[in-house]
Amino acid sequence: MATDHAAALLEAATESRETYAFTHVPSTQEEMRQYVDSALEDHRAEVAVPFVIRDDRADRIVGSSRYLDLECWTWSPTWPFGGSTRCEGAPPTVVEIGSTWLAPSAQGTRVNAAAKLLLLSQAFDTWKVLRVTLKTDARNARSRAAIERIGATFEGVRRAQSPAVDGTVRDTAYFSIVSEEWPAVQAMLTERLAG
Repeated sequence: MATDHAAALLEAATESRETYAFTHVPSTQEEMRQYVDSALEDHRAEVAVPFVIRDDRADRIVGSSRYLDLECWTWSPTWPFGGSTRCEGAPPTVVEIGSTWLAPSAQGTRVNAAAKLLLLSQAFDTWKVLRVTLKTDARNARSRAAIERIGATFEGVRRAQSPAVDGTVRDTAYFSIVSEEWPAVQAMLTERLAG
């Protein structure tokens, strides 16, 4: 993601607003500028890595996603183990893929599977992470189904986990893919995209 992506992101975000009830997706030029600036600041602080999602078939930006909660575990021969620290340039041990939204015209297409295949490949094949977390508002049936379609395992719902976009308290549905599952998930996504 770069500053000059804001206009294309806004175009994608304002195509229709019907599917964004549980997801923060900026709707004005100023909100999108702040959204992009905040994402880039998180990247500079090494707490997130934001991306735009491009539909190559339509040759346009259709949404956004990012790596979040990049944790680097430290190991100690005695208890307690060192715990989780900022990665400071090192590959993470575990990571979340989140803050994902797509323009309605890209939802239900190959775009999400292709974007997730790229993000998961980076996480598991390059960084060698142990786990990728994906989560969504527990009420967001569309998002939950999309996460399950990419091969993530449902872990449960964490109740009263955070403020929700609609001003209520959010219960969050948690999903994950662990390194042992990655080869099967990768094969399924690759086959799906080839079909």
